[in-house]
Amino acid sequence: MRRLIAALALTTALTGGAATADTVIELYTSQGCSSCPPADEMLAELAQRNDVIPLALHVDYWDYLGWKDDLANPAFTQRQKAFAEAAGSATVYTPQMVIGGVDHVIGSRPMQVMDQVQAHNAKADPVEVTLTRSGNQLQINATGRGTLPREAVVQVVRYAPAVTRDIRRGENAGRTITYVNTVTSWQVAGRWNPQRPLSMQAQISGAEPVVVIIQDGTSGPILGAAQLR
Repeated sequence: MRRLIAALALTTALTGGAATADTVIELYTSQGCSSCPPADEMLAELAQRNDVIPLALHVDYWDYLGWKDDLANPAFTQRQKAFAEAAGSATVYTPQMVIGGVDHVIGSRPMQVMDQVQAHNAKADPVEVTLTRSGNQLQINATGRGTLPREAVVQVVRYAPAVTRDIRRGENAGRTITYVNTVTSWQVAGRWNPQRPLSMQAQISGAEPVVVIIQDGTSGPILGAAQLR
């Protein structure tokens, strides 16, 4: 997998797909999903790149298979369901990657994922986001360009860079898996009229990396994002 991701990244560079934005990649995964480890591994490889913001959101709907995912959050399940509804789908699945809030890909298919990453990175985000942190205070600034919705949602996300679990039951019984960029909290910090520059402060604590995502609603296109590691 590592060699494939590296080769695909080189192909992107050689074909002029230079990164002009930090594309948000959301992987919906579960400790209880036997088909998820390849996608988890792929997300770990993506986390080594500087042109994407890969996030692992663990869902809870596979807990009944015999292993409760202690990283899962029902709110992440609801976010995935909202994406599915926005796309006209009646079902959700794992592993799924949602790229830029709009494109849905089976998370264990690297060629399709990288094609979408390249397509998103070839376009400038309509909103430019900058972050600074002083102690527990996060300063969020953003400016928009082009046609934008009347209102956007500003979201603050925290994640754990690496979490290892020994899975003793269920479909992945006997495996030890390290999950990368596992989301620990996802909060709405406020709403913003993109016709005016944004200057907003949010209170945060702890050493976990912070990501700010500005989105058209909470299940629409991601307009811009930035992170502090």
